[in-house]
Amino acid sequence: MNFFDLGNGITIKSLESQHAAELFRVTDRDREYLRLWLPWVDGVLKVENTAGYIEFARKQRADNLGFHYAIWSGSDICGGIAVPEVNWVTGVAKIGYWLAEGYQGKGIMTSATLALCSHLFGDLGMNRVEIRCAVANRKSRAIPERLGFKHEGTLRQVEKLADGMVDHAVYGMLASEWKQRN
Repeated sequence: MNFFDLGNGITIKSLESQHAAELFRVTDRDREYLRLWLPWVDGVLKVENTAGYIEFARKQRADNLGFHYAIWSGSDICGGIAVPEVNWVTGVAKIGYWLAEGYQGKGIMTSATLALCSHLFGDLGMNRVEIRCAVANRKSRAIPERLGFKHEGTLRQVEKLADGMVDHAVYGMLASEWKQRN
């Protein structure tokens, strides 16, 4: 699916090349906040870096190996949500997300993650969806917790952020659990 309407002017759209300047603008504007939790921010120094990411995302979608979306509030990009890894043999997909600081606390990411999970389990027949978050990132961890994902454990020093190595909390949801929660 290339488009989700979440209501209240919030939509999710597949990333396209014409989104590069807007996506870079949001990343650059919120750089100091985003770099606390996202390892890729310091590598995005110009629009061309964002354009390269979008080209990678488009190829991954064309090869059916992953899906990358921009989250829009009206005509403004306010974040991103992606399935950077999907294994069609095992039916396992991983979700990652980020939201500009000024858009947090409004239920946007919970709604976006809910819509993407419904698509993954319902339309694509995934058996398992996984979300990993830095242990100290309480806002990010609240999303899978709110949606009923199970905290399955902690991976130690698995990601390098600006301030050093961080642990990840691993959350999982199975298709059978997803059906029971709805």
